Amino acid sequence: MNNSEEPFDSLRGVSTRKPVVVSLREHLRLAVVSVISLTLLTGCVFPVVLFALGRVLYPGQAAGSLVTRNGVVIGSQLIGQEFSRPEYFHTRPSAAGTGYDGASSGGTNLGPSNRKLIEDVRHLANEYRRSNGLPPDATVPIDAVTRSGSGLDPHISPQNAALQVARVARSRGLGEDIVRRLLAGHTKGPQLGFMGNPRVSVLELNLALDQAAPLTPR
Repeated sequence: MNNSEEPFDSLRGVSTRKPVVVSLREHLRLAVVSVISLTLLTGCVFPVVLFALGRVLYPGQAAGSLVTRNGVVIGSQLIGQEFSRPEYFHTRPSAAGTGYDGASSGGTNLGPSNRKLIEDVRHLANEYRRSNGLPPDATVPIDAVTRSGSGLDPHISPQNAALQVARVARSRGLGEDIVRRLLAGHTKGPQLGFMGNPRVSVLELNLALDQAAPLTPR
């Protein structure tokens, strides 16, 4: 006698249990339930949980890392903005829209041998030397004459900022030592101590300048 649980025809040597047939309707039901469940989990529940945790644990960052002055939002720590007056440190050139446009983030997409890029860099270098009173053959930091990949970089290199100190101090009637101390105080090291390079937040540094020597409105 066959002691197995499965019915067995000893004469023909085959199982007599009928195969389980899953209907097309059952397949469709499982597929639809899976899609709806994953959509709710990954498209609704997960983003809502992350948003809630961000608002609770990192309220400033979740709101856009906004910078305010006298209760008025004047920018973000994450997005650069254009400064053209000689009393301010100038930002890195931007190719995002008309400049630092968050809706048009991007670079120039021009290759290093592109003639238009070469002429643009040459023009920016000459303008940088002229505005900062540098000799025609002075070496210019790379971030002063190239546009970042995002077009939204809020930082410049300490070398770039150092070459602008004399112009800013002269335009504001401050001693260069005062401006250098402000620059040193707003120079941040690599992230986590080893990622990236030292950087200067242009907006924060310019706000510190306005506190040290307020400008008269134009």
